[in-house]
Order: sequence, then C-alpha cells, then structure tokens
Amino acid sequence: MCQCQEANTTEESLDAAKVDELMQEFTGKKGAMVPILQKVQEVFGYLPRPELEYVAKKLRMPVSKVYGVATFYSQFHLKPRGANIVRICRGTACHVRGVTKVADKMQEILELGVGETSPDLKFTYEEVACIGACGLAPVMMINDRTFGKLTPEKLQGIIDQV
Repeated sequence: MCQCQEANTTEESLDAAKVDELMQEFTGKKGAMVPILQKVQEVFGYLPRPELEYVAKKLRMPVSKVYGVATFYSQFHLKPRGANIVRICRGTACHVRGVTKVADKMQEILELGVGETSPDLKFTYEEVACIGACGLAPVMMINDRTFGKLTPEKLQGIIDQV
C-alpha cells in the first residue's frame, strides 16, 4: 500500500466510476498520467490516496511511480485544500518592506502554519517565492485576487471579506 498521505481524519473511499470516467479520453494514449492526475485533482480538489492507487492499477504501473509524479509537481496536492488559498509573497521586495510581520499576523489570524489547511477547509495558507507584484509589496493573493501594500492591521478586514 502507498503511504501517499498523512493520517487523515476523514475516511477516504474510492470513486472508481468517477476515475474511470475521467480516464476514458486517455485510453490507449501514452504519457497520459499527468493529465489524468490533473483531472482527478480538478474533481476531488486534491489527489486522494485511493484514487492514486486506482490510477496506478488502471495504468498498469507501480503506485510509487504515480506517487512520484504527484509529489514532483507542485501543482498536485495530496491533502484536501481550503476553498480559499492565501499566498503570502516572501520575495525580496516584500521582505524589505516588512512581509515578516504581515506573514506572522496572517498565521495568527488563520491559526495556520505554512502549508496547513483549516479544519473547516475554508483556508489554506502558503508562502511563495514571488507573486510578481513587487510594486505593491508587501503583497498576498487570496485565490486570484491580489492585495498589496499590506500591513498587519489590514489583514483581519481582508479575511473578514472572504
């Protein structure tokens, strides 16, 4: 058995019919693992262990190979993620302009560490190397929305609106 995921408080069960449906367009095509995993994640929000094992079985390859691909690419997630992804920029411009205090305050507000998801699945907190909005530093994104010129005092109001 694959040890693909940390202990999870929810029981995971395989939805083989759904995975079969997702894999149907890739039948007989080589190199289809990444697009299959993308589709599985799109439907489930992450890559559940039973689905990873089932994909491996259907592709006739070791679970370790599928798991290796799923852990190599940062686009794939092995644990459920929040409905709102909070990304704090840790780039140079943000660092110079005080992102450390902003990040500390955001972790306090969300009660999450880096890479963690709230038990209610409302938020996932991440820190990234650069968002690419250096002129707005310090900056964060919540889903596809960018917030700049942040201060610790502005954060609660932003989170309350999400």
